[in-house]
Amino acid sequence: MTETVPADLRAAFDAYESAIVTNDLDALDAFFAPGPDTLRGDTAGLLVGHDAISGFRALRGGVPPRDISEVHYRPLGDDVALLMSVSAFRGGGRGLQTQVWQRIDGRWLITAAHVTPRTPALDRTIWRSVGDPFLQGAWEGPLEGLTVAVKDLFAIAGFRIGAGNPTYLEQARPEKATAPAVADLLRGGASLRGIARTDEFAYSIAGDNAHYGTPPNGAVVGALPGGSSSGPASAVALGHADIGLATDTAGSIRVPASYQGLWGLRTTHDLVPRQGMLPLAQSFDTIGWLTRDGETLERVADWCLSYDGSASTENVYGASGADLPWRFLVPEEILDCVDASTREAFSKLLAALAASDDPPPFRAVHAGDLDAAFTAFRTVQGAEAWRNDGEWMRAHPGAVGAAVAERFRVAARITADQERAARAELEPIAADLAELVDDAVLIFPTVPGPAPQRTADVDAVRAATLRMTAPAAIAGLPAVSVPLLSVEGAPVGVCLVSRAGTDLALVRLARRLAALAAVPPHPTES
Repeated sequence: MTETVPADLRAAFDAYESAIVTNDLDALDAFFAPGPDTLRGDTAGLLVGHDAISGFRALRGGVPPRDISEVHYRPLGDDVALLMSVSAFRGGGRGLQTQVWQRIDGRWLITAAHVTPRTPALDRTIWRSVGDPFLQGAWEGPLEGLTVAVKDLFAIAGFRIGAGNPTYLEQARPEKATAPAVADLLRGGASLRGIARTDEFAYSIAGDNAHYGTPPNGAVVGALPGGSSSGPASAVALGHADIGLATDTAGSIRVPASYQGLWGLRTTHDLVPRQGMLPLAQSFDTIGWLTRDGETLERVADWCLSYDGSASTENVYGASGADLPWRFLVPEEILDCVDASTREAFSKLLAALAASDDPPPFRAVHAGDLDAAFTAFRTVQGAEAWRNDGEWMRAHPGAVGAAVAERFRVAARITADQERAARAELEPIAADLAELVDDAVLIFPTVPGPAPQRTADVDAVRAATLRMTAPAAIAGLPAVSVPLLSVEGAPVGVCLVSRAGTDLALVRLARRLAALAAVPPHPTES
């Protein structure tokens, strides 16, 4: 151990390490220099500013028991020093901490830190089970070389469905057959990387999980990943897999796609068979995919939705058909749900597209009463969710997290008359939306704004988000989220919605729009 560390600096380091081991949040906050310039980085990314670091730490929890085996000191200037230390974890493995300390007002404080944790066997917030590969696909095919993260709602022969809940997983029986949506990807040459986490029973759009933790957002450090397809989305965003096989009931593909800068396609309702998939609300449940780029999404959709590709897809709409019209409608009521910064970024995007060499026409339209649509949607969704899972919920009180438990409590109180009335309200709403997209494509920000931080109160964001995502679900229309906006350095998707059965044409249209809007990224500086 290096003995030349100044005594007062070594005392500060030892006190900080003690606070780390005991997870003393107040002490840890006090050891980091105040202000917006303090830095902390790890394998997940960079946090800038004392408040961001403090918010991250409040949700991290303590570190496993460890001892400091080495400390190395290098003076960087008057009252500035570099410390590098090696952690030896009592459960095995080593870690590395690099810290810049500065004497400020007579106290040694950390102004910059980088942590290299011990190498994990797997990130259990993202994966339930994982391999390289977990299951090998066909050795040849159009998806050869691609890997898939499967949301923990799909049947895989010999494995259990866990639905994001350890009690449910423990009691489930191994599946006898693999879901067609999974089998199609394997048959196309893709291999399964693993079974990825989901929000409990897919009844959330935040991406958190009371039992397994919150998967990291691959684009914004410390932010929510978006749910309920949080595990597949994070796996794709972090490069653990190329494709996320996911579901979307009220936005569970589109929201994580927007939050993490991914492409995400919610397919036309009933276009992809849902056999072997644990349902939430059958009137709205839809299967789709998450990818890092449009080319991969088109490869997947082309294979899984074409007659030649899928032996199981019930393509009642026929082949992909002609290209969609190069006409776009901006729904004013949905735009009213968007925060000011995102609305400004969206307006600039439309202006740039309108000034391009291939300018599409844009026209504002009315999308109807979003409050009424969401209320009716939530009623039908809740009634179906309770029919699917209510018996299990009654038999296992306390087995689910507080937020999901509250949603099921509300769902349990929905009466048959309320459900019938809500279904009647949804019919004209769906018809009006179908008419809107008969000869044009809706375009709007996918969500109100960038992914909220994990410490944020998300109730208002959730309400606004669902008002934006529910209309496509109500009408059973295909919707794709494309990462075209950057708001305060974070990604926000742009959602395109087209008429039923035009899924492949919609992906092609989205790629054409993305190519037109392409702008070289600029690195963030501070």
